[in-house]
Amino acid sequence: MTALRLDVSEVSALCINQQTGNTKNMNENISKNSTDDQSGWFESNEDSSSLDLAFAVQQPSLNPWDIVLCVSGTVIACENAIVVAIIFYTPALRTPMFLLIGSLATADLLAGLGLIVHFVFLYCIRSEVVGLVTVGLLVASFTASVSSLLAITIDRYLSLYNALTYYSERTVTRTYIMLILTWTVSTSLGLLPVLGWNCLKDISMCSIVKPLTKNNLIILSISFFMVFGMMLQLYMQICKIVCRHAHQIALQRHFLATSHYVTTRKGISTLAVILGAFAICWLPFAIYCLMGDYNYPSLYTYITFLPAIYNSMINPVIYAYRNQDIQKVLWTVCCSCFPNRLSFRSRSPSDV
Repeated sequence: MTALRLDVSEVSALCINQQTGNTKNMNENISKNSTDDQSGWFESNEDSSSLDLAFAVQQPSLNPWDIVLCVSGTVIACENAIVVAIIFYTPALRTPMFLLIGSLATADLLAGLGLIVHFVFLYCIRSEVVGLVTVGLLVASFTASVSSLLAITIDRYLSLYNALTYYSERTVTRTYIMLILTWTVSTSLGLLPVLGWNCLKDISMCSIVKPLTKNNLIILSISFFMVFGMMLQLYMQICKIVCRHAHQIALQRHFLATSHYVTTRKGISTLAVILGAFAICWLPFAIYCLMGDYNYPSLYTYITFLPAIYNSMINPVIYAYRNQDIQKVLWTVCCSCFPNRLSFRSRSPSDV
């Protein structure tokens, strides 16, 4: 009987120890899960494999790169809104040249607003539909910006190549055709992610910019290289025409060779700055779009994408604020002088 009692007591003690151990393990698991949840909430999103422009299921931590994009978008929107307002409210600036500059400013304005909306709906208001619309807006606006630069280049070339017939109804018609083609193609490309050509359902199809698919981004990159090649060819032709015109003017007016050299160098330097700024801003991102993969660190995407955004920031400086007519309107507004009529000199695109 004594041995039986000892066995019963040992079994009871063993059961109590086992229950105590299970309770302790449960408490440790609960504590561990709580710690993991907290570390996941405060974990930095720097290891993200691609730049996510779409709606995410979990609330992301605040990314400094997204703050930079939002601030850049605000600056871009403000400076391009000024250009759009000047051209819209000044009837004298309704020439084909300024219509193309207005198209460029409108595209860059929409790009800036798209960056701001992306930040708001990424961190403040969660919506998958709005996220896709924002991505489509960014694709359409940047495509329209690059296409408008090509249209401006074509207009500059034709103003020099056909200088005698440039100020005609044919130029106006050609300008409207280029504007319609620019915004039709840009809008169509922007609608592709919204209409279903995205990688939200299959992550393996994603590019470095989620939710754009790899094929979509390749098409955009190849289109950019085609536009860049056309612009390079046109600016080379413009350089030849500028050099030939400067030489003819020097011979007619009996200028010295040094004066001809200075004039030619100034024109070529201006063209080099325009094309160089465009290439420096967009080429890194376009090349990375072809070579990068969705599992690459998002840091590479941000580093190459920011210069492309800054192209929309310097476009107003290169194409608008350097123009004397726009400067005159700005000075009039800043000085609070509103005369009934402003005098504008007829200018060609080569003066911009």
